Amino acid sequence: MEPVSEVEELADGKDEDEISFHPRPRQHNYSSAVAEDGDGGGGEEQREVAASVPIISSSFSPAQSVSAMAATAEGQYAGAGASSSLVSPAAPRAPPAGRTPRTPRTPRTPWTPFMISPRFFSPIGTPMKKVAINMKSYLEQVGHLTMLNPQDSWLPITESRTGNAYYAAFHNLNAGIGFQGLLLPAALTALGWTWGIIAMVLAYIWQLYTMWLLIRLHEAVPGIRYNRYVELAKAAFGKRLGFWLAMPPNINLTAGAASALIILGGGTLKLFYKTVCGPTCGRSPLSSIEWYLVFAMLCMVVAQLPNLNSIAGLSLIGAATAVTYCTIVWILSISTPRIPGISYKIQPGKSAVASTFSILNALGIIAFSFRGHNLALEIEATMPSTLKHPAHVPMWRGAKVANFIIALCYFPIAIAGYWAYGNLMLPSGILFSMYAFHVKDISRALLAFTFLLVVINNLTSFQIYSMTIFDSFEAGYTSKKNKPISWHVRVLFRIFYVCTDFFIGVALPFLSSLAGLLGGLTSAPVTFAFPCFMWLAIKKPKVYSFSWYLNWTLGILGIIFAVAFTAGGIWSIINPGFDLKFFKPSG
Repeated sequence: MEPVSEVEELADGKDEDEISFHPRPRQHNYSSAVAEDGDGGGGEEQREVAASVPIISSSFSPAQSVSAMAATAEGQYAGAGASSSLVSPAAPRAPPAGRTPRTPRTPRTPWTPFMISPRFFSPIGTPMKKVAINMKSYLEQVGHLTMLNPQDSWLPITESRTGNAYYAAFHNLNAGIGFQGLLLPAALTALGWTWGIIAMVLAYIWQLYTMWLLIRLHEAVPGIRYNRYVELAKAAFGKRLGFWLAMPPNINLTAGAASALIILGGGTLKLFYKTVCGPTCGRSPLSSIEWYLVFAMLCMVVAQLPNLNSIAGLSLIGAATAVTYCTIVWILSISTPRIPGISYKIQPGKSAVASTFSILNALGIIAFSFRGHNLALEIEATMPSTLKHPAHVPMWRGAKVANFIIALCYFPIAIAGYWAYGNLMLPSGILFSMYAFHVKDISRALLAFTFLLVVINNLTSFQIYSMTIFDSFEAGYTSKKNKPISWHVRVLFRIFYVCTDFFIGVALPFLSSLAGLLGGLTSAPVTFAFPCFMWLAIKKPKVYSFSWYLNWTLGILGIIFAVAFTAGGIWSIINPGFDLKFFKPSG
């Protein structure tokens, strides 16, 4: 084989001026002493290995140089006595006869680039390692490479992201438990013992499942946090359809609940005054509208807290007062003497249609009792979220605790209240029934304390439900002005909002008794139906899987129940003769 055959092949088609071969060998001398036999004959045998490597001129291209050098490297040190000629790698040269073959060298460890070598990540704090650690920490703090919106730092919901599982429990409990739970015994008067308890258990499990769906959908898409219920609806159903499906029931639920809280808070404040003052005070010095105004003024003061995390203390107070007065109410109801003439038979309506609508209205009251899902994403948005510690973990932990406490309050109230008053239960709920039937059997101090707890709970619930309205207004303002809202604009708007709720409460003093209608219009779709459809649209479970069947079934049933509950609520208004007193609060 010619020594330059491969070079000639590489240089094929090139003229001699372009490529030149320099046959100047570079000698490599290797000597080793080989010990002779044990007869003591000394002397060392020298062996010399020479290998010549062709030197290629600079006119060679880099690719051709590498090919030529690689072809010669494999046979360069094939054995002793190697000559300057190139050795083909396919036919290695055998060692000369009579000589001991050299021991093969231990193969070298394959070369590893420095940047990915384990030695690079040494315990010594190199600058590159510090940069890598800092970058990793930063990405974890940002969380899933979330796309941040600068406007979020200006809004009440997302202004502070220092929430935790305790805050989640406080907010969920304050939003989930309230005056609507006091109406549950009235729902059992139309459903009876068996169906009433079954309906409550099913509704509780259903709403707990949809709460879990909403919590997991908060960061369903990598890089995006759906901080508001309406944002999630837009992502699931499209911007226009999602807005019109989610915004009206959300506004009705938040603003309607706020107006009902002013009515109930003002009315309970009036009962508190009567109980403390006693029979010697005579008639109350303030009318019902004026008591509404007193409660609204208290709401104006507390409404100035800037963001959702800043009212965590209020939510804790509201949760504690709600649990306390719920416990006091049902214990007092069963510990006082029972009213004579109580019956647990379901009162038949004038017709089958009337009985059906009465049942639907009762189911609407149960649906309205399990509220607060419209605030789940907003509460979760107040928590930090990182790659290792996503926000849904503390949120679900707090939601489980809150729902467990809600169950401990709602089921005793419904069962004890229905047992104590039966068919004599007033439509306004167990609190006013207890005052009407047992005002002389219960100490004034205990009654006054119970009423005071109800007032405090209504005051704190008003703030957490109004925070979404504040956030929507400030989002529109900051989008238009491209700057944070000033403090005086924020104060003026919140005062205006409380005045608007006060006006609605005065105009519609019967609003708190429309729990069935509110349950059909707001709670049924927001709590029971929409979360299932949003899970299907965003998560896209496998067709015909268990999750697919479950969410389609619950979503369709939720829409059907929403329509049916709304019809039952409307019937409850029309059936008594449509005797609604606008701008005429009782008392």
